[in-house]
Amino acid sequence: MGARLPVGHCPAWSPRDTERRLTIPTPSQTVGPFFGFAMPFEGDAHAVAPGSDGAVRIEGQVFDGAGEPVPDAVVEISDGDQFARCGTDREGAFHFTVRKAPSFDVLVFARGLLRHLATRLYLPDANLDGDPVLEMVEPERRHTLIASAMEVGLRFDIRLQGDQETVFIQL
Repeated sequence: MGARLPVGHCPAWSPRDTERRLTIPTPSQTVGPFFGFAMPFEGDAHAVAPGSDGAVRIEGQVFDGAGEPVPDAVVEISDGDQFARCGTDREGAFHFTVRKAPSFDVLVFARGLLRHLATRLYLPDANLDGDPVLEMVEPERRHTLIASAMEVGLRFDIRLQGDQETVFIQL
């Protein structure tokens, strides 16, 4: 049996002092702008080839609570076998090419977030009656989950905070 430490003693490797206060950051507290080099892969924004049958372009911007673009976020979109990922540019803009589906799961990774944010994206022409996720959202906030039609493709903006904050789902 190994030697016992005196009560209240903290070994040098412990992130807590003798009063149990954190003295160094733990991994869940360490956040950095790792997304721009650690997550991208070739063709990451295209779940299907642009111009292919049934392909639709979805574009939007990520905004912070002050309405400013978030230039270093990563947005992921998925539905069944479709998966795409896009980092935002200086204007907070992202885009995807996907096969049309009634809805998509969306994850947002950004500086200042200890965990990613999850939401849904619904197509404007989808039959939304009886959707279990949408039914949990207050009617006056549902519009934050529905993309809008543009001349070419769809628009879906993500607002991290504020009056028009996108509805996020706790997983």
